[in-house]
Amino acid sequence: MSVLINRIVSSFLYLISLLPFWVLYIFADILFVLLYYVVGYRRNVVETNLKNAFPNKNIAERKTIARKFFRFLADTIVETIKLRSISESELKKRFKLKNQEEVSQYLDNNQSVLIATGHYANWEWSAPGNSVYFKEPLMIIYKPQSNKSFEADINTMRSRFGAVMVPMKQALRQIVSYSKKPFIATLLADQTPIQTTTNFYLQFLNQPTAVFLGVEKIAKITGRPIVFYYTNRIKRGYQEGIFSTLVADPKSTNEYEITKLYHQEMERIINQRPELWLWSHKRWKFKPQHTNE
Repeated sequence: MSVLINRIVSSFLYLISLLPFWVLYIFADILFVLLYYVVGYRRNVVETNLKNAFPNKNIAERKTIARKFFRFLADTIVETIKLRSISESELKKRFKLKNQEEVSQYLDNNQSVLIATGHYANWEWSAPGNSVYFKEPLMIIYKPQSNKSFEADINTMRSRFGAVMVPMKQALRQIVSYSKKPFIATLLADQTPIQTTTNFYLQFLNQPTAVFLGVEKIAKITGRPIVFYYTNRIKRGYQEGIFSTLVADPKSTNEYEITKLYHQEMERIINQRPELWLWSHKRWKFKPQHTNE
């Protein structure tokens, strides 16, 4: 029954995706009101996260960020639905790359690249968006969902233009074994790790934070250069992907250095436009008595 329901929902969302952007943004305006004022979707989570992350901001400033975040979230939802049917030419018109040479310099030298990114701006545009600009294989490392029908549907959307979806637990094996030609592997590393596997904390957004070490572990084992990447929102319906080298030689770094550099970059872009990060995620589910820093 759940498979049938997922198929019906998927078909309905595809039909919605055929609508022009201006119509979708009318839906987004309505969705914003529902999420923020009517349902109050995770408002307590968002407001608590903002309070802890920005202790120097007053209540009015944090409420402004929260409202902007929910407007952004509503836009992100309809823009993601649009990915189900958007053409390659339309996507290229609306999604541009900045500093693409930061990645190409390694690929042209026959080196594969690890992309470290996060849930900032419309991250869902990154997989299809980058796929239409790079000729090299693009791996997207993802966290499997409990609902496998939903997972398959989402992954089909993400891989429309050639991206290869790789479950998190298979990431290292796939990256190590895929050595015939240069490729790009993208990892989102800004979410909460499993508590039982957490052994490193650092200060992130003014509070002790449990962090993933996956990017650093894979980089040190493989020696692949790491490029920091984030999606920047230009305006409604227009995004740009921005690249900058984080670490060119991972094996020469100190323990946890890569992880710290990544979170410094994430904190930098979040402070620039805080409303574009995923504040509705329960990022700080648990905290240590002290950090490792």
